[in-house]
Amino acid sequence: MIIPRERIALKWTRALAAIGVAGFIAACSNTPAIPPAEQPLSKESMSLLGKKGMTHHAPIFIRIFKEESELEVWKAREDGRFYHFKTYPICNWSGRLGPKLKKGDKQAPEGFYTVSPQQMKPDSKYHVAFNMGFPNTFDRANRRTGQFLMVHGGCTSAGCYAMTDALVEEIYALAREAFRGGQLSFEVHAYPFRMTDQKLARFKKNKWYRFWRNLKQGYDFFEVHRIPPTIAVCERRYVVNVALPQGRRINPRGRCPNFKRPQFEPFAPGLDNWKLANERIVVPGPKVREVAEVVRSAEDASERSSAANGGSRTASGTATGTGTSAFSPGAYGLGFNQ
Repeated sequence: MIIPRERIALKWTRALAAIGVAGFIAACSNTPAIPPAEQPLSKESMSLLGKKGMTHHAPIFIRIFKEESELEVWKAREDGRFYHFKTYPICNWSGRLGPKLKKGDKQAPEGFYTVSPQQMKPDSKYHVAFNMGFPNTFDRANRRTGQFLMVHGGCTSAGCYAMTDALVEEIYALAREAFRGGQLSFEVHAYPFRMTDQKLARFKKNKWYRFWRNLKQGYDFFEVHRIPPTIAVCERRYVVNVALPQGRRINPRGRCPNFKRPQFEPFAPGLDNWKLANERIVVPGPKVREVAEVVRSAEDASERSSAANGGSRTASGTATGTGTSAFSPGAYGLGFNQ
């Protein structure tokens, strides 16, 4: 039988224990939260990197496809080639297929862009973000205007590529770690759709057909070599895979110089890497834009353009270019220079 004194002691013991738990909880609640821009990569992503023979500090390369509402992240391996890491759903993007032309048109940009550490936006009001670098040299050569075109969170777009917060956080972390590993900048290639011959053939009457054919050169080069190509701009168009002349400025509106074309062996993974080279991991998530709606809108625009121009293509599809960048497959861990 418990005597009253023992009851009192037991009561105090329970009370002190409760105070201790409350104090522990309070202490935990005062621990500073890790900001979104500094969130570490998840254990799952770190494990996947290891499985694919990649490091979290290895250079990255990003491709964006409007029609499919997808953003791909590629990572370099020790052979200097890039391997697919993940494909993320783009929650939302605004406008139609076609490049951004002017400030306020709410078009998401298309073209070849370069992102430096200064373009990372850890304090974005849309969770975290990075600035794509619009307008680039190509855009300016064609008198295109606009600013602050981002890849960000929030799933709301007025000219940007909007992800969910969780997914943009991971993409941001992959870019952040690549910079910390020594990559000077990374490339973002934004396309209207996956640039296969079949998909491009649908839009022969579209006013942007010539422009898209120019973009396809960059798409095809990467598909064959798994190396992001060097990009120059002259004659108001992109020139893909050139050796840039040392100490010489290229006039983006002037005649193209006699570029030298670096020669690379096509990507040919050995048997041990064949499965890895062809593996595609697609992350689930929401997509506001439906493929059928995007294509129908573009096809309608093609028909209107054809009718307005007597069935002939206009010159408004002339390609335009970006700033120059260079890549050396041997410079693993550094990647690109602008």
